Amino acid sequence: MRRTGPFLSVVLAAVLSQGAAAATLDVEPGEALVQAIASAAPGDVLRLKPGVHLGPIVVDKPLTIEGEPGAVIDGRGQGSTVKVTAPEVTLRRLEIRNSGLDLEAHNSGVFLDRTATGAVVENNRLEDNLVGVYVWGAGNSAVRRNVIVGRKDIRVNQRGNGVQVWNAPGAKVIDNDISFGRDGIFTTSSRRNVFSGNRFTNVRFAVHYMYTNDSEVSRNASYGNDVGYALMYSQRLLVRDNLSEDDHHHGLMLNHTDTSVVERNVVRRNGEKCMFIYNANKNRLADNWFEGCGIGIHFTAGSERNRITGNAFIQNQTQVKYVGTRDLDWSEGGRGNYWSDNPAFDLNGDGLADAAYRPNDLVDRVVWSVPLAKLLLNSPAVQVVRWAQSQFPAITPGGVVDTAPLMRPPELRAGWRKEDLGHGGS
Repeated sequence: MRRTGPFLSVVLAAVLSQGAAAATLDVEPGEALVQAIASAAPGDVLRLKPGVHLGPIVVDKPLTIEGEPGAVIDGRGQGSTVKVTAPEVTLRRLEIRNSGLDLEAHNSGVFLDRTATGAVVENNRLEDNLVGVYVWGAGNSAVRRNVIVGRKDIRVNQRGNGVQVWNAPGAKVIDNDISFGRDGIFTTSSRRNVFSGNRFTNVRFAVHYMYTNDSEVSRNASYGNDVGYALMYSQRLLVRDNLSEDDHHHGLMLNHTDTSVVERNVVRRNGEKCMFIYNANKNRLADNWFEGCGIGIHFTAGSERNRITGNAFIQNQTQVKYVGTRDLDWSEGGRGNYWSDNPAFDLNGDGLADAAYRPNDLVDRVVWSVPLAKLLLNSPAVQVVRWAQSQFPAITPGGVVDTAPLMRPPELRAGWRKEDLGHGGS
């Protein structure tokens, strides 16, 4: 195979593999990249010199393509800028831009086909692509430490996602900065995935789960998006140490998500709800921090056998909205939750309030059903009803009760110190 030409220069032969010497090849800007891929041997490293390298390209053999500072691959608005069909391909330190705009054709900055197992996409900048990175069945691939900026010039519903995962067992999306586009990470019909350490701004949903099981969502930060973490139709998730701050609707949403652990997350200053639980069953919600939302948790009657303990409900306009008639005890093993509006005493000093706490009463239920009733909240008649209910709890028609409320909130997890919060836009 001819390995030299006006567009290539062999710089260094290294790393013997299967009896053949892999080479590092310099690639000059222009149209040389397509020919360089065709001429390269499996295992070679293509090092792109500064300038614009014209795409779109297809990587159909195991190669490493890396860029020197200023190296750009431009898709010229045609299809996917980089399509990978071979296993064990690495793309690093590149600027990848300007894919096509056909959602049905999965146009992306980087498209990892189902045969691209073990791919690594790292330390790149992907901008003005329809989808940033599409992991289309490429199992055990890794998308890490990239800056992904989606399209800003088209309507949100016409944009693609920052990272999209479909049926890619073992794929990991780690430590990326994702903005604009539709959703930050969207996954469907997958399993054993890890989405960790990512930062999301100016998207619809930071993380959007559909039919993805046995997976982890951890250490991510969502700032000012419509929804932080929308986890839907999935099972056996670990949702830990995430931040949702100033998101507009929900910080955390469990919709038909079962048998999962949601712990040590921080949700602050969301416009509507810190957390929405809809027909989600057998989950454990522990040691989360819900602060300054319109509703702390909106809990629907279709959700059963959830364990809710050790959480902090801090100055939410409504701590809990539960429309149902069943009695639900939000404590476990003699440990309940902290409620900032609970005027409690702890005479024996055990850290638990001396009386049970009900975050909602009969008046709250009336207001949810008839919003105009808010006009009567300060009336003497309403105050009499609330006094009577406090003296005679038996007249309460079911609902949430915390039989072991905490006197102090749990500590914020080590990674979200109070002085770190409130800087999402910086």
